[in-house]
Amino acid sequence: MLVLVLSLLPAVAATYLCCVRRHTGSAAAVLHRRGPRQAGPPGPPRDTWAPRLCGAGLHLFVHVANTAFGQICLLPFLMRMNNFSLMRTLDIHEDPTFFPEVAASITEDKSEAKSPSDVIKQLTDARSDSARNGFSFKGIKDYLECYRSGKLTPSQVAKNIIAMLEDCDKSTPPLRAIVQWDQEQIMLMAEASTTRYRNKCTLSCLDGIPVCLKEEFKVVPYHHRVGTVYLGTQPETEDATVAKKLREAGAIIIGVSNMHELGTGTTGCNPNRYHKIPRNPYNPNHFTGGSSSGSAAAVAAGLCPVAIGTDGGGSVRIPASFCGVVGLKGTFGRISCYGSLPLSYSTVSVGPICTSVADAAIVYSILAEPDLLYPYGLKQPKATLPDVCAPDLKGFKLGVDWTVFKVCDAEVLSLCEKAVKHLQSLGASVVEVSLPEMEEARVAHVICILSEMRDFLQPDFNKHFHEMNLETRASLALASQFTALDYIKANRQRTRSMRFLQEIFSTVNCILTPAVPCTAPRIYESDLLTGSSDMSFTVRSMRFMQLGNFTGIPGLVVPIGYSTAGFPISLQVMAKWWDEAVLLRIGLKLEQFRDQTKKPSIYYDTLA
Repeated sequence: MLVLVLSLLPAVAATYLCCVRRHTGSAAAVLHRRGPRQAGPPGPPRDTWAPRLCGAGLHLFVHVANTAFGQICLLPFLMRMNNFSLMRTLDIHEDPTFFPEVAASITEDKSEAKSPSDVIKQLTDARSDSARNGFSFKGIKDYLECYRSGKLTPSQVAKNIIAMLEDCDKSTPPLRAIVQWDQEQIMLMAEASTTRYRNKCTLSCLDGIPVCLKEEFKVVPYHHRVGTVYLGTQPETEDATVAKKLREAGAIIIGVSNMHELGTGTTGCNPNRYHKIPRNPYNPNHFTGGSSSGSAAAVAAGLCPVAIGTDGGGSVRIPASFCGVVGLKGTFGRISCYGSLPLSYSTVSVGPICTSVADAAIVYSILAEPDLLYPYGLKQPKATLPDVCAPDLKGFKLGVDWTVFKVCDAEVLSLCEKAVKHLQSLGASVVEVSLPEMEEARVAHVICILSEMRDFLQPDFNKHFHEMNLETRASLALASQFTALDYIKANRQRTRSMRFLQEIFSTVNCILTPAVPCTAPRIYESDLLTGSSDMSFTVRSMRFMQLGNFTGIPGLVVPIGYSTAGFPISLQVMAKWWDEAVLLRIGLKLEQFRDQTKKPSIYYDTLA
């Protein structure tokens, strides 16, 4: 009898757990109430735990993660280990904010402000590194001087670039910054620009300037692959809004740049046959960062002084930081996303990657305006740049949360602290602020971006699962764990985080953080074949980035020096919504802190 009872116990227990015991909640569950005016604990977001996977281990994990066992047991375990179920323990009553749009504040009329053309002329003369001895990146000013003096024509520069693109593809290892380019298209745009310079009827200060756009944008006549092997089977016949505006400004589009597949990672690791892994020009054995990987690599390698990327979790600012160039993420809706794949509609902003802050300001001033084809930012204020070239920072209040600021590598911290002191020497004051609920914001951002991507990519995930990179399949499998309740709660948290920032920006002009807590990670041999999945690095690299994407505020990263191993280190400046002018003014002063610019080990001089 005892044996019979014992043999029935597992069946009885399973029946109780599956068919009797309540599964949809528990009276014993504790929810942490978040009052409307009650901030949660301050402090930096926590690190995550997950092993770095590649090769056979990554294959096995991806297979298991997409099985019933993976979805019921393995991934819920990873969710708990990495605190991704945090929202389920909170009781938040604020209404959700599904799009971080903020009405522009009414400011005093700047009737004496300089005209846009005067500001742009000032900016072209504002490059802080061009007058120094030693190496400096070639920027918009250098190209314009060559064209206006007759030293070079856009056609000659285009021929140089074509030769360099050919060399990039043949080098060992290949740079893989530009993944699609067309010699005939490049020469057509260059010859048209040459004619305009000859006839003294140029279209803008971008006339004849080489640019590239991330493959996430539609650019005629290239394939809109977005880092995949299955999208963009036919050449594009319509330009994205930013591509159209660059053409109208006379820029020479030299091609579309590499990217992390579907923007799902921050390393730039994309081993599929159309893309391969782009190399960091400062050390080709290290990653560029992502997902706008090729854009940053192209600028740092000298192929073009301007590139355009998208930023949903640091995807402009992380690669710009790792590659030692400037990256700007505009306010949510500031620059039109029309014509880019809408992977995450509430977190993504468009921004330029450039060789200098002045160049970023020029490109921003040309691209930033409402677009009737894009529903966000239609009521944005005019993108003016008042006092951007002012000689000092007197009266500026720089907000720093030191408990958050210091959670980075020692070399990064040391250099960033010195850069803050440099800004103080120019008249700015540092105000200690507290960034509350950073862990909640981290988790909520992950929920929003992954849920939106998983929703948009549902047909692809069903039909093209085996054509996706392994890392992409792993990320979308994890995204399947989030529920509608998670998503709504995350957007309630967005309301809180935006209110906290509004209060902080009432007392300071900007918030300073390191750009990325570490320098560019190494590329392993196995990454070239199967790619890799490193959740710990992905989350760590986004530590200082997510707040900007989650709340829609603008951010600028500026290189301030190098590690002892020669890798670039950058500082980030964030300002309130629509206040990019503050970022750019501070960024111009940050550039003065860097006493030298190291030449990348892979560098092409298109003006030689």
